[in-house]
Amino acid sequence: MVRLGLIKRRNVWLPTWRSWVLVFLVVAAAVITGIYRIHAFLAVNQPLSSDVMVVEGWLPDFALKKAVHTFKSQNYRLMAVTGGPIEAGHVLVNYKNYAELAAAILEQLGLDKSMIVVIPAPAVMKDRTYAAAVALKNWLPASQLSFKTLNLVTLGLHARRSRLLFEQALGPGITVGIIALEDPRYDHRHWWKSSLGVRATLSEIIGYVYARFFFNP
Repeated sequence: MVRLGLIKRRNVWLPTWRSWVLVFLVVAAAVITGIYRIHAFLAVNQPLSSDVMVVEGWLPDFALKKAVHTFKSQNYRLMAVTGGPIEAGHVLVNYKNYAELAAAILEQLGLDKSMIVVIPAPAVMKDRTYAAAVALKNWLPASQLSFKTLNLVTLGLHARRSRLLFEQALGPGITVGIIALEDPRYDHRHWWKSSLGVRATLSEIIGYVYARFFFNP
């Protein structure tokens, strides 16, 4: 047959079924490892030696109670409470933002009012955690306080993203430690077995990826 130089024969190497099985096993192992480790990765818990605690005001009551216990047991001297406007039900209460509401709850839980500083954040359409961190940064010059470290308290899965955004807002002058309070509403070791665990984990995966790779302060 005359080919006229338009075609030629080549030997092509193709994977065998054994290769496909090996690829499948490697991918499956990676997925299973990720499922087991992603929660611990997001809910990082790395407190520093500090006497300043910062609490995100949107935390539920059980988390605020744990924050008070940690504050008293570790001999902190100041608790700063951040938080933006309350989005639902604010017309029925005297508190217009989560910082004020959480501070009132903390006081009822036994924390000395003189140790609480309320730092409201402005209303924003997105990046509320970063807005709260910026509000904290703007408060620092007027506070006349001098500290190089703080421990940020948040709820479980939100920990790694919150620390990242507070670090970006506060800059290199302050080192941010993180305390991730466990959410008792689902088993964090088997988060995929509850709808709350799945929703919370998937949401934080997306949120962290955005904060790490796409967010621009």
